[in-house]
Amino acid sequence: MQTLTADKYAFLAELAKAYRDVHLPSIKQKSDWNPHLGVDALCFQHHGAEYMVGALITPCELWLVVVPDPSLLAVPLADTLTLSLPSGAYQLSLEQLPGGCELYKRAILHDLSELESMQEAARLAQQMMARLMQPAEALNA
Repeated sequence: MQTLTADKYAFLAELAKAYRDVHLPSIKQKSDWNPHLGVDALCFQHHGAEYMVGALITPCELWLVVVPDPSLLAVPLADTLTLSLPSGAYQLSLEQLPGGCELYKRAILHDLSELESMQEAARLAQQMMARLMQPAEALNA
């Protein structure tokens, strides 16, 4: 697995900030809003040449996220993407954020109200990504 560069980590931090700036006002209105959590992009790895796959933590949900490499885009992105991982195929929806950031996302967990810190959320994101990157038959064993 290829390690992400400092530029990629900076890009993911900006993406998380853009997501937070757009969604935080509505997230705070939800009944399952967890004030102990923020928005962070974690556990990203390259998936082919043109995508990075990882987790996006928010105060309400944990998302599976695909981030296209903007420098490799030759055509506009489709509204949906079917992501094939060792654990199966996942349908994700496109979201366009301010500043030209684009990502595909799919909610994996909808209620993070029991988590008490971002460290717990980060561990949960790591566990989620580890499970998604295992073949489905390994999960059922």
